[in-house]
Amino acid sequence: MLTFTEQDQAYPRKRTAEDRAKDFLEIYERFTTQAGEMQASRCSQCGIPFCQSGCPLKNNIPDWLLLAAEGRMEEAYQVSTATSTLPEVCGRICPQDRLCEGACVIEQSGHGAVTIGSVETFIAETAWDQGWVKPLDAAPETGLSVGIIGSGPAGLAAAERLRERGHKIVVYEREDRAGGLLIYGIPNFKLDKHVVTRRVERLKQGGVEFRLNFEVGKDANLAGLRAKHDAVLIATGTYKARQLTCPGSGGQGLIAALDYLTTSNRLGLGDEVEAFDTGHLNAAGKRVVVIGGGDTAMDCVRTALRQGAKAVTCLYRRDRANMPGSAREVAHAEEEGAVFEWLAAPAAILGDAQHATGVRAQRMRLGLPDPQGRRRPEAIDGQTFDVQADMVIAALGFEAEDLVDQFQAPTLPVSKWGTLKADPFTGATAMDGVFGAGDIVRGASLVVWAIRDGQEAAKAIHNYLIDQSHKAQQSTQLEGVEA
Repeated sequence: MLTFTEQDQAYPRKRTAEDRAKDFLEIYERFTTQAGEMQASRCSQCGIPFCQSGCPLKNNIPDWLLLAAEGRMEEAYQVSTATSTLPEVCGRICPQDRLCEGACVIEQSGHGAVTIGSVETFIAETAWDQGWVKPLDAAPETGLSVGIIGSGPAGLAAAERLRERGHKIVVYEREDRAGGLLIYGIPNFKLDKHVVTRRVERLKQGGVEFRLNFEVGKDANLAGLRAKHDAVLIATGTYKARQLTCPGSGGQGLIAALDYLTTSNRLGLGDEVEAFDTGHLNAAGKRVVVIGGGDTAMDCVRTALRQGAKAVTCLYRRDRANMPGSAREVAHAEEEGAVFEWLAAPAAILGDAQHATGVRAQRMRLGLPDPQGRRRPEAIDGQTFDVQADMVIAALGFEAEDLVDQFQAPTLPVSKWGTLKADPFTGATAMDGVFGAGDIVRGASLVVWAIRDGQEAAKAIHNYLIDQSHKAQQSTQLEGVEA
């Protein structure tokens, strides 16, 4: 329990910046068994596990760290999956420095947190290697069905938990592959696609049906799906890009981050993408400017470097300390050759309607805090500078699409931001039997929150289905007595 005083904090070996900038392979290697167990043993097993309270899933982190430290890896995996359907995903892409590791007591003591995310990945990958990841074990069939719209992290989490309870699950996905953001939005160097596809395959083998290339509103409306299923879960995520409003932002020279990342991910999956072949979404040999400070911006920066960009500059209107993205991602990008212009906001996109030639940036300073406590960026009069560019990518975050119009659902309850109005604990909406989970309810957020929301919605949907089934049985019995 006190090995943290003797053993330093350690992460798995990281490939050199020079090597990893040449490909899209994950940048971290796996812990060796000895290294993984040693890092897990650094957990002090403190009486109040702040790491657990800092995790949206409330993972039993001290328990599986102790088991891993003792070499009881299969038990450690079982404990980790008791609260999370996608532990190897969270281990790779969660911003642990802002969640579990940031709350670690050892971190506060100055010894450096247990590298929880890396150990979580080590446990899960060991389980896959050893064959401990068993086929999905479903309860006896209930005869009740749930339609899930969207196959991102919230949809996949809900599908697994509901199928385990014996319900028939059909997942409707408008893309040609299941996985949502995990497949098309996150680069391979952070999350290799086989990590997602093997989970999807496990769900298929467990009886979950995936209807791909199915767009709600075209192939069926929401009312049609609700009539077909005993309950419906909306887990579409948020994919509408926030728009830049400065002069020149309406031209084709400004590229949306998701279009750029989807193209790169499709190439990695073996697809042919015309926009890449023509050079429009290919950064090779170009000077690239990425506007934004979140993890999506970092994904674009690091993708451009791997595509062979001549130079990559990231503009962000606040300073480094107030950047919303992971500090580790920023460090990775700097190691790989990216340049950051802090306290700089786009004032204009230079060029013509077809091509961008640069960005005119406005120097900023931080003023008084906003209602959320973050200091507001303010323009410094007369201080602008130009950054030359052949490609400009806007990564300003995402908003909800117009589901009312898309789903042909005029009574679907949505907020003024377009997000689905749903109970924050159960995901239930005002429409009977219709639930919501993930970003479409809470707004653009972390993958781990989407997994948490999907699992919580699954509990509520199960309770709803059982309650409705009991009411139907009672009604049938009453009718029989009256007859």
